[in-house]
Amino acid sequence: MIKYTEEPNCKECNISFKTIFKKLTPEQLEFIYNKKNCLNFKKGDVIYEEGNRTNGIYCLYKGIIKIYKTGIEGREQIIKFGKPGDVFGYRSVINREPACTSVKVIDDAVVCFIPTLDLYLLLKENSEFGIELLQIACQELGEANNYLTDIAQKSVRERLAEVLLHLKNDFGINKDGVINIALTREELANIIGTATESAIRLLSEFKSDNIIEVQGRNIKLIDINKLKRISNIF
Repeated sequence: MIKYTEEPNCKECNISFKTIFKKLTPEQLEFIYNKKNCLNFKKGDVIYEEGNRTNGIYCLYKGIIKIYKTGIEGREQIIKFGKPGDVFGYRSVINREPACTSVKVIDDAVVCFIPTLDLYLLLKENSEFGIELLQIACQELGEANNYLTDIAQKSVRERLAEVLLHLKNDFGINKDGVINIALTREELANIIGTATESAIRLLSEFKSDNIIEVQGRNIKLIDINKLKRISNIF
């Protein structure tokens, strides 16, 4: 991890208009710009670990991260993959408790860090900013509830189809239909809650059924409608 030398100006950052920071005034954006630190992380770097205390919140400017919990025998349970514009680490800051998840970089990242005291000042000054943060927390709680329901009621095959659709919606696809995030088989298994061998077998089945193509770590979606039917998303 090293300090990013070309810090983006918050008032000119296109990402800020897609996040909680869109509710800040120009003066408050200038305040963040003067207070934040921007850091470079390489693939495989851990930004923070479960159980550690964080001293602020993070906004992903570039790259991709994964947010996960560590279970039995060190197995990762991936909660979500983060894309530019995502804000993370705020729960432990607001609750003043150790981090409940870990965050690892899976594609070289630039992260803007805002110290806790500066965040509190903004929350006190701007109620709309606080509401935006609350809405993000509620959205993530809803996603967690949906995930628990899926684990309890859907087959692994259904969950894999649903995850592929979510990845498409979150990261998009290129002109060839390839999802714009490259994942290992283990990472796919960890987000759908199954063994790596099961994820590999299901990918092969989807490929045989002409639903996807597998190109190393990249996945090309061929039949999105069939994925929707398999996933039972209504």
